[in-house]
Parts: sequence; C-alpha cells; structure tokens
Amino acid sequence: MVDISQTPANVNWVSGVRPRVVKAGEAIDRGESVYLNTTTLEHELAQADADGTSEFAGVALTDGEDGSDMLIAPPGAVIDWGATLTAGTIYVLSAATAGALAPEADLGTGEYVVVLCIGAGTANAEIIGKKGAAVHA
Repeated sequence: MVDISQTPANVNWVSGVRPRVVKAGEAIDRGESVYLNTTTLEHELAQADADGTSEFAGVALTDGEDGSDMLIAPPGAVIDWGATLTAGTIYVLSAATAGALAPEADLGTGEYVVVLCIGAGTANAEIIGKKGAAVHA
C-alpha cells in the first residue's frame, strides 16, 4: 500500500465539527488517525488490518504521548491534511501503516474499508470516518 506523505506541521483544523481533547495511549504524531481502545479508554493508532483498530475516532491535531491529553479532529471536521489530495480520490485508513492515510485503490483483500475523506485537489477535506460493512474483496 502506498501511504500519503503528510507534513505533520501543516495538519490543522479548518472548520466544521470542533476538535476534541482525548487521552493518548501511545506515541501519536500530528496527522495520524486514531481509534478508541475500549479496554484502556485511550486513543491509539488506527489501522485497517483488524476490526478493532479500524474503528476510526479522528485525526490527531497535536502530538500525543502515552497518558497525555491531545486534540483530535472527529468526523465532520474539515482539516488541512498536510498533503495535496487528488480531486475525486477516495482516501482510506491504511492497512500497511498504523495511523496513515492511503488511496482506496491500494487496499488489499481482507482489509477493512474506512473512508477518511474524498480529495478535492487541495490539502483541505472533510473527515468522513465511515467504516464499511465488509472487508475489501
């Protein structure tokens, strides 16, 4: 899978649903996608290779360390993703790299489809954060 190369310093909230303060459960970089670990009640790096870790909660707007507070942009927020996103391309949660963003066409068989956004030819796009009912065929 070819993940999108983001510039973490450029990842910012633009508009829409306001950022939320959450607790980090591991080292997380700005721009990485996270899910809520329901056992620890902390946010960790999301990944499309397993059912539990593909339960997307948001995109980190600040860096996080285990046990520290951090900001995330939840679905409905428009953010600068820190990379130019190709117009019309569906971007999903990566299965290859925890926390990363990838084009939907790069998903492999048996990976969970979690639509993060649709590119508009700019760095800004609304977070969709919708998980499909089935794995990629």
